[in-house]
Amino acid sequence: MTLPDFQLEVFFSRWEFAARHNLAASDAQTLTIGELLAYGDREAFEALPLSYAPTWGTPELLEAVAATYDRVEPEHVLAFAGAEEAMFWALQELVGPGDHAVVTVPNYQSMESLTIGTGADVDGLVLRAEDGWALDLETLERTLRPETRLVAVNFPNNPTGALPDPATFTRLVELCEERGIRLFSDEVYRGLEAEPLPQAADLSERALSLNVMSKAYGLPGLRIGWLACRDRDLLERLERRKHYTTICNPVPSEHLAALALRNGEAIRARNRAIVEENVPVFEAFFADRPVEWEPPRGGCVCFPRLTTGEPTGSFCRRLVEEAGVILLPADVFASELAEVPGDRFRLGAGRRDPGPALDALAGFLDLP
Repeated sequence: MTLPDFQLEVFFSRWEFAARHNLAASDAQTLTIGELLAYGDREAFEALPLSYAPTWGTPELLEAVAATYDRVEPEHVLAFAGAEEAMFWALQELVGPGDHAVVTVPNYQSMESLTIGTGADVDGLVLRAEDGWALDLETLERTLRPETRLVAVNFPNNPTGALPDPATFTRLVELCEERGIRLFSDEVYRGLEAEPLPQAADLSERALSLNVMSKAYGLPGLRIGWLACRDRDLLERLERRKHYTTICNPVPSEHLAALALRNGEAIRARNRAIVEENVPVFEAFFADRPVEWEPPRGGCVCFPRLTTGEPTGSFCRRLVEEAGVILLPADVFASELAEVPGDRFRLGAGRRDPGPALDALAGFLDLP
């Protein structure tokens, strides 16, 4: 498989740890190891052997993940090194040459690039700004073909923060079931919205739910993700693919992830409160500046519009070079399947104290 450069990661590779202020972070405010262990597991953590873990994941992790679903059991969970490894193998397993797939646009690039890279024929299911980034099921139905094998979506959406209502999402799952299509549902921001969507793996035995500790839990450094699916045969095929990449995850990371999941409601509530506190700060900041502010409906990222007429590709690069502030330009979300508006930028609302970054952005915006 030949893949294009991952444009978002190319941008972050250059600037994420070089710039002074990151206003584009996709994760919620992280915890320290000490803060996480304060939930009551320090002695057990210190006693861990630094050995191999089971390829599927440790029993404590699989049980903790399964407990976050209604109809998923531990044997329906396969752990991966973050969400990216899970996506990398699942999309290659689900489609290939001669198959047809549909992927939401805008998207997290790997979902699109990997699906195209399998040799499948891929169409975009476009979320449009003028429609409030709504999920259009009528358009999806017109796009489906007899050879459609996969519909891949991510809600809450990255980068727009869009979130369909539960009835629309449930109908999406039903539509895929009726057509015998696999639904791959990227749910990594679930838990940061006021009313979480149902999880695809709970609604359908064939659907796959992707999740990770990085986003809603604010623990990207653990590098723990998973797929939940009640089709055990599919998970067994994916486990054999995992043998060629990570084989297993680090024992300390799986232990800490299980601890966080057992205390998940408290951690997610903490992170929701940070987003809720930040949204009016951003709204007030952009009220008298050349930006149309759109808060996230779900998750902690959104896709506001720059109204100066300058493409955000040049604007965001000038901003980080001159003011040391990261916003992600629309061109890092460019799609082969449909146009992504070039006047948008991704902003992250999940980190504490955006004030210094906004001060630097204010100085930049007020320059002649």
